[in-house]
Amino acid sequence: MLLYNLRIAVKSLRRNPVLTAVIIGGIALGICASTTFTTVRHMFARDPLPGKSDKLFYVRMDNWDPHTPYPTNADNPGEAIPPQISYRDAMALMRSTQPVHQTATFPAMMTVYPDPRVARPSTESVRLCFTDFFTMFDVPFAYGGPWDHRADAKAEQVVVLSDTINQKLFGGANSVGKRIRLDDRDFTVVGVLKPWRPFIRMYDLNGNFVGEPERIFIPFSMTPGMQIRTSGNSDGYKSAGTTFEEFLNSDIDWVQLWVELRSPADAAQYHRFVDGYVLEEKKHGRFERPLANRVTSLHDLLRVFGVIRPQVTAMAAISILFLAICALNLTGLLLGKFLARAPEVSVRRALGATRIDVFLQHITECELVGLAGGAIGMLLSIGALRLIGKFITSTSIISLDIEMILAALFLSLGAGFLAGLYPAWRICSVQPAVQLKI
Repeated sequence: MLLYNLRIAVKSLRRNPVLTAVIIGGIALGICASTTFTTVRHMFARDPLPGKSDKLFYVRMDNWDPHTPYPTNADNPGEAIPPQISYRDAMALMRSTQPVHQTATFPAMMTVYPDPRVARPSTESVRLCFTDFFTMFDVPFAYGGPWDHRADAKAEQVVVLSDTINQKLFGGANSVGKRIRLDDRDFTVVGVLKPWRPFIRMYDLNGNFVGEPERIFIPFSMTPGMQIRTSGNSDGYKSAGTTFEEFLNSDIDWVQLWVELRSPADAAQYHRFVDGYVLEEKKHGRFERPLANRVTSLHDLLRVFGVIRPQVTAMAAISILFLAICALNLTGLLLGKFLARAPEVSVRRALGATRIDVFLQHITECELVGLAGGAIGMLLSIGALRLIGKFITSTSIISLDIEMILAALFLSLGAGFLAGLYPAWRICSVQPAVQLKI
């Protein structure tokens, strides 16, 4: 029966190609808009680390001015506590043995001095972190691997290169064991990453979280010796001092701390550890505000830091409403087309076809139109997504995944059904006796 209805639908659509093109075009326009904006929201809302987002926790502590809460606004959503912690607090919390893995981390800019025959010196983005960083965030390696814990403890001059900088410095070859110069130090390459471009930099949601990952990674313990300062955000209401040592021991917040915990019970226990540390520091005149520590899972942190902007959700909702309007506007065209076939339908009814048969035949035609419009709309949305992606980030591509393709197909079928429901009901309700001449 389905194949029969499909054959009838195809013949019907061929009778008036101009009208068919208009109807399909209307559906395609609605699908293009709805698929584009729902995909953009999907890219921000999807789990950046499936299976691990509820095990990675971000630590924050309120060491702000006791008289004024930490400021928040539209550009800085979240809670009224600093989004990062101080170096001294990060080093103290890193002494805990409770986490399975843990890393303090921050971004910096350093000068790379390559072989003069290969390239000129350049300033590159650097991420200082502990070796656990690579395991926690599933960073893929092409050659070698991360440095070991001994390198963290002894501040060994080792480096992990991104695929981009390895292409620039070594032509993409296996560079493990080779040396590069960063500022005034020589570093040995221990690992090279595969091309790695997460849509969201889940390890650093401060600032531009859709930016390109850093190109170079070195041990966090190099910070004091090389006097490396952050290139990211920093907050503080007290003086940072005049020397670098005073800066490290100040209450300026510029370090991100991540811990991996096995279960909610472990997370609660670690939270108590952080509370205990702060209560002890209060005895020394620090943390003058009420106790407000946060140990937040990556999954919840996306919401806290406003990764999914309300404007993006609103645009996705409006685009679906636009699709519904497109479908409803096509109802009149389909109604006129179907009612023009009233004599033909009356003959079918007289020969034994039921109202259900007639209804299903016309709904099949509407769904066929919906699928055709959906296919064209998805092709158009690919171009629209590439265009929108350039305004969001220049280093990654927003694309349709299997989940969004299935969603687009569902919306196409829904739009076809919505557009054709009333016209199909009207044509199957026509009385054959009114149309037949006896």
